[in-house]
Amino acid sequence: MNPLESTPAAAPGESIASLPSTKSSQGASPSSRQIRWAQALVLVAMYSLPVFLCLRMAAVGDPDVWWHLRSGEWMMQHGAVPQTEPFSSFGVGKPWVAYSWLFEVLIFQLFQRLGLIGIMAYSIGMLTAVTIALHHLVRRLQADFTLGVLTTAAASYGMVRLYTPRPWLFTILFFVLELDVLMQTRRTGKARELLWLPVLFALWANVHIQFVYGLVVLGIVLMEAIFASRWSGIQTRLRAGWAGGIFIACALATLANPYGWRIYRVAYDLGTQSGALNKVTELLSMPFRTLDDWCVLLLALAAACVLARARRFAFFESALLAFAIYASFRSQRDVWVVAIAAGAILAGGLTGDEKNRFQLTISAAPFVAVATGVVALLCCCMLHENNEQLHMKLAEELPVRAVEVVKKNGWSGPLYNDFNWGGYLIWALRMPVGMDGRTNVYGDELIDRSVATWNGQPGWASDSALQKAGLVIEPVTAPLTQLLRMDPRFGLVYEDKLAAVFVARKALSSTAGAAALAGGAVPAVVK
Repeated sequence: MNPLESTPAAAPGESIASLPSTKSSQGASPSSRQIRWAQALVLVAMYSLPVFLCLRMAAVGDPDVWWHLRSGEWMMQHGAVPQTEPFSSFGVGKPWVAYSWLFEVLIFQLFQRLGLIGIMAYSIGMLTAVTIALHHLVRRLQADFTLGVLTTAAASYGMVRLYTPRPWLFTILFFVLELDVLMQTRRTGKARELLWLPVLFALWANVHIQFVYGLVVLGIVLMEAIFASRWSGIQTRLRAGWAGGIFIACALATLANPYGWRIYRVAYDLGTQSGALNKVTELLSMPFRTLDDWCVLLLALAAACVLARARRFAFFESALLAFAIYASFRSQRDVWVVAIAAGAILAGGLTGDEKNRFQLTISAAPFVAVATGVVALLCCCMLHENNEQLHMKLAEELPVRAVEVVKKNGWSGPLYNDFNWGGYLIWALRMPVGMDGRTNVYGDELIDRSVATWNGQPGWASDSALQKAGLVIEPVTAPLTQLLRMDPRFGLVYEDKLAAVFVARKALSSTAGAAALAGGAVPAVVK
């Protein structure tokens, strides 16, 4: 699926020169060469844009990547996947499924070898692959070069909030690849490409739980094939037998993971845990406060208009868009579904200019690849991205200095912390945390209790987890922080512009800690 695969662009008998070429191009006019050069440069710019945006975001401050790192480290140390929860006070000893285990091993290996740059390299590499795959999907549906680039760019920009080092980047990539195969098979009836899907699903089920979205799309394809065999109004060239066989093969392939069928139990628990939807920012619906949210909305509306004006009822595209709208407008973490689905529908439904076809041949691929890599390196140099700079950015978003003080003084738990910082504290403190981003570990009731306590709502002091705590690490702006300043059970031992650290007075044993409390002094780092 090379994005620069040759596409017929000339009249019969007319030759198409490759780019670049060391041979004489007497058969091609200068205008044709200029068009091919311009198209190559446009592709370089399009493939480089996600790299630039990713570098600008420098998303190493994403707290969830850190518990993934700790999980990967644990698996490398033990040579097995965890069967019980090892990282939290609440879940210790309870069954737990590391459903992204392969991603966690990969990201830990990158971090171990390259440091924070390794995390950035993962995001950049995956986003580049997603952009290339998405353009390949669009280009096979839309011959007009300009429309193809604009559609790809719009869909990519709509997903900009997801440019973080999470396993969902694998899901986005695999979803694009799956949709590319299905759209072509439905149009041509050639089922050979379908044989790659079970392999893809076997890998998908080991890197991210949202492989179930891919199965939903396969289910839509199967229903379309069944209905098409009975009603002439629904058209597809994919036979129902092939569609059913591939669906079964892909479902069986997902069982090729260390947890077998239990992976579906996790998917069910996450899908039905509605309470977290109103508590976790990334699970909330789109707020429409940024341009990318409006871009997603416009893509969805444009796709709906294209389907509405079609001469026949497009069952697959309509069902796909309906599913995508439900998933994406329910949770902003899933905006990629509607961005990709709408992009594919627009690419297949819009009428382009036949004279503005994609003219690059496969020999241009090395030039585009090298040029994209050079641009990425230049972006890194201009933005001065290195491990030292990334560590400084990390300290601006997460309680890096507070953790250093805690480790230096030997203060121990039980730890009470908020939801957002739990993932980083799992990695940095190496002690069981009170809460982190794994919503299925804690359940709605415990998450609600934690949120109420951190907001200082009535009854906050009776929170059993807080009462047992020997160490509290919290944002200085949290309502609970202000309440604990006056709570006789805890003493403030550290504070900076980002975090505050409280230690239970009964647990204070160090001379420095006791002296600081007695004198009313709080060691602070304000930079």
